Amino acid sequence: MATSSEVGATIATVGGEGPREACGLFGVWAPGEDVARLTFFGLFSLQHRGQESAGMAVSDGERILVYRELGLVSQVFEERTLATLQGDLCIGHTRYSTTGSTTWDNAQPSFKNNGGRGLALGHNGNLVNTAELAAEAGRRGPATTDSDLVATLLARHLDQGLEEAALRVLPTLSGAFSFVMMDERTVFGARDPHGIRPLAIGRLPSGWCLASETCALDVIGASYVREVEPGELVALDDRGIRSLRFAPSPRAALCLFEFVYLSRADSRLYGRSVHDTRREMGRRLAREAPADADLVIPIPDTGFSAAQGFAEESGIPYGEGLIKNRYIGRTFIEPTPALRQRGVKLKLNPLPDAIAGKRLVVVDDSIVRGTTTRQIVQLLRDAGATEVNLRIVSPPIRWPCFYGIDMSTRQELIAAGGPIDEVRRFVGADSLAYLSLDALVSSTWAPKDAFCRACFDGEYPVDVGHTEPSKFVLERL
Repeated sequence: MATSSEVGATIATVGGEGPREACGLFGVWAPGEDVARLTFFGLFSLQHRGQESAGMAVSDGERILVYRELGLVSQVFEERTLATLQGDLCIGHTRYSTTGSTTWDNAQPSFKNNGGRGLALGHNGNLVNTAELAAEAGRRGPATTDSDLVATLLARHLDQGLEEAALRVLPTLSGAFSFVMMDERTVFGARDPHGIRPLAIGRLPSGWCLASETCALDVIGASYVREVEPGELVALDDRGIRSLRFAPSPRAALCLFEFVYLSRADSRLYGRSVHDTRREMGRRLAREAPADADLVIPIPDTGFSAAQGFAEESGIPYGEGLIKNRYIGRTFIEPTPALRQRGVKLKLNPLPDAIAGKRLVVVDDSIVRGTTTRQIVQLLRDAGATEVNLRIVSPPIRWPCFYGIDMSTRQELIAAGGPIDEVRRFVGADSLAYLSLDALVSSTWAPKDAFCRACFDGEYPVDVGHTEPSKFVLERL
């Protein structure tokens, strides 16, 4: 069964223009463990991947109970709630929407049944054949996500079991997807044939788990086993771990933005520390685009590692010039227009004593729309910086993402059409330089063809056709 209450308050984004990732996934099969509590801490460590809603599905072997609400993990779950979620297997989800509005109906895990059997599903990614799948599915419920659509299609074949249903439905999906799924007795994980979105397998003393990032495995004391392979379906239950192939993999194409921005610095991808990779990106950027300055500062949080690398390579001292409110995320209370006009600094606040009279190198992960970067540059100037030299540890973002990052049209990308100097003038920096694509890829120690680089070079690993993506495609059908 699933909860049916809906939070009525509006959730507002506070601060930040950066790319937003679709979701964080966690799943665990561990008889005798408090699986809901393990899932809570797994989701808590994946909160950065989605702050619109959070949810869990848990089974005691006989029935599936789903609890989900709008808000942060710590807002949705409390001790009393976790105490009701008892069982041997559980999946969890944190959401940032790239298909469908921010409503309770679109929170995950999605839940379906066929009258006798049930399934729950969480999704990270974005499908590009959503309209075609919707036509096949026909009548649906109030949810308007591609994730719920997949759950609907799976439920049609539940009489054969979820494993067989997945092997039948997954090959019909096109786009980016990592799934955690469960029926009453088994947890499943799956990745699309290119492996665009990550999904790792972990080992517990009493079972197995799945997570979008390895940092979630570390938090619950699980040992890393391996990644779910592109085109692979894995099953976790009392028979151990089983691997099934639902589609061949043309090539791996992990989203390169996972290294740049999306993943936590304490996670590992392709066997490489994200922190070490970002530090190397900063070193290479210092070599490609040196600056004459007094201080290197990061834009929190993803700029820390890269700024340290830039400082090491350049010999310019490293320091902090901006303090981030770690608890901002999403909030149910918006500042009033009057407070906005008074310049309430909800997310970032400068340290004038550290930056006044200084020529700064400001290191950030990316520039998407440019509006927040412009505000930060002005913030630093108002605090007394004499120069603001922006250094970006990724190439210009020139192409939209169809695979689960909220950068959906070229019109919203400030670097899509014009020269870099136009971007510099818009954001108000004294100088602006980006890391080259070759240097970015080299920093990962993985080959160029191991990544989806579409937002940088327009080469999409999965055909997206000629239409712009629409977040509200199912709401318009």
